Amino acid sequence: MVAASAASKPDVNRVLAEDGSLRPRLLTEPFRRAVDLYPDRVGIDFLGLEYTYAQMGEEVARVARGLQDAGLGKGDRFGLCLPNTPYSVILYQAVLAAGGVVVNLNPLYSSAELDHLIQDSGAKMVAVPDLEMIHGKVADGFGKSALEKIVLCPMADVLPTIQSWGLRLLKRKELAKPVPGVPYINYGELKAAKGDAVDHGLVPDDIAVLQYTGGTTGRPKGAMLSHANLAANSAQMLLHLGDERDVQERTLGVLPLFHVFALTCVMNFGIEIAAELVLLPRFEMDQVLKTIKRKPPTQFFGVPTIYTAMGNLPDNKVPDLTGVRASISGGAPLPLEVRKLFEEKTGSPVVEGYGLTEASPIIVCNPLLGQGPVKEDSCGPAFPHTQIELRDPETGELNVKQGEKGEVCARGPQVMLGYWNRPGATEKTFVDGALKTGDIGYLDEDGYLFLVDRMKDLILCSGYNVYPRAIEDATYEHPAVAEAVAIGVPDSYRGESPKLFVALKEGEELTEEELNAFLTERLNKIEIPREYEFRDELPKTLIGKLSKKDLVEEEKAKRAAAKDAA
Repeated sequence: MVAASAASKPDVNRVLAEDGSLRPRLLTEPFRRAVDLYPDRVGIDFLGLEYTYAQMGEEVARVARGLQDAGLGKGDRFGLCLPNTPYSVILYQAVLAAGGVVVNLNPLYSSAELDHLIQDSGAKMVAVPDLEMIHGKVADGFGKSALEKIVLCPMADVLPTIQSWGLRLLKRKELAKPVPGVPYINYGELKAAKGDAVDHGLVPDDIAVLQYTGGTTGRPKGAMLSHANLAANSAQMLLHLGDERDVQERTLGVLPLFHVFALTCVMNFGIEIAAELVLLPRFEMDQVLKTIKRKPPTQFFGVPTIYTAMGNLPDNKVPDLTGVRASISGGAPLPLEVRKLFEEKTGSPVVEGYGLTEASPIIVCNPLLGQGPVKEDSCGPAFPHTQIELRDPETGELNVKQGEKGEVCARGPQVMLGYWNRPGATEKTFVDGALKTGDIGYLDEDGYLFLVDRMKDLILCSGYNVYPRAIEDATYEHPAVAEAVAIGVPDSYRGESPKLFVALKEGEELTEEELNAFLTERLNKIEIPREYEFRDELPKTLIGKLSKKDLVEEEKAKRAAAKDAA
């Protein structure tokens, strides 16, 4: 276990300017600080294979020069299509040190989805693991975009010895098969480069990452996150934490680093405080439990489905997380019952935060380490150096009073520069310089934000606004319920009515009539679902969030088929 140490106030001088504002920084600065001050600390643990910060620093320097020698120049886009591995961290830092822009690509996307992102970003190079299931999707699209080279990252080289041999000998069929006519660079070639990277004179306002977000409609848009944006959110996390310890913190990195929540909280903030990043390629419960036992974390970041899964473990399997001092849930609303069950079983308090890709991502978060009250069903007060506004959803006017519902808007140094090559979409997502989130909420007398729902998810029943989250929160109060999602479906009389999808905990039984009676005591008449559907499990996004979008599309397809059949 990481030894305890007396807490002290964080070294805020390294992130603040003389006037008290956050000092604009390059993302390479906190990495160099960690390497210089803590060279012997373990920076990455991947399935037992360790890298010290000194080793990381040396490899990043060589790879950065190798990328420049291969033709990566200032502002050139470089795609990272990788699961969580040492390559993810080292290439991220190396691309930035070389003057490039990171384009985060989800390796589980389809070929068509990856093609679109590579074309839209104009990525010059893309890094993939030497696994055919990922490599093939990128290689098949070669020639459709500005992509010039594919960087092949050998997985066997970053695995502990036994697993490395197993991959080479027993799983050869899973390894990438080079496509004729596609120019490849082996990661080892980059790593063998000599000399320092050329200083391109980057400034904090230069773009560091293109982080693609689906938004409310249409194809994904690339949020332009500058060095200053991402470094600011990391610094805000440091200030929000409220103290630093002499002991090294340890972060469990099971959330995918290509997602903005993990990008900031696991990687950027972890490097900010020279933490040990214990990386896992995916959320697989047995592996997570073994890893927690082997390397007990002091920081834990997850989405609600992870907290749900861990809270529902049998008592004899629940890990000891009492050493976790900072645990934050993000990515989706955290049901109160899920939070209570997780805390009761693990002994580890968890707080809810809230943000969006366009804000790097955090804009509000409940206090950590007992520095203030954690309010039930609230995602907390504004992050340091962040201003939250509530505006009229229709007019955009700043006339919403305390306690009244309005669209949540944000200002702060973490707010994006805009959308890549989308000036029209950029203009629409700002109002008077404030970022529009598309979420509806209200502020209490202490400035705590309470989210009601997304504007696009509102169910309009007979002219009344019905918020799916209210239905879901009430459903989670039933002890047999594991997961719940409410959506709006067509209703010939009311226009729309709520439909509730439910997955039960293992071994539990619950009928539609029983659940309806339970909800009748907790919801008003207009909120009671008109339809129920029980499933073994509910669809989830690639990072583990419950996917309302998939259920909406399923319902549309089902009703269209029924109409055609009639």
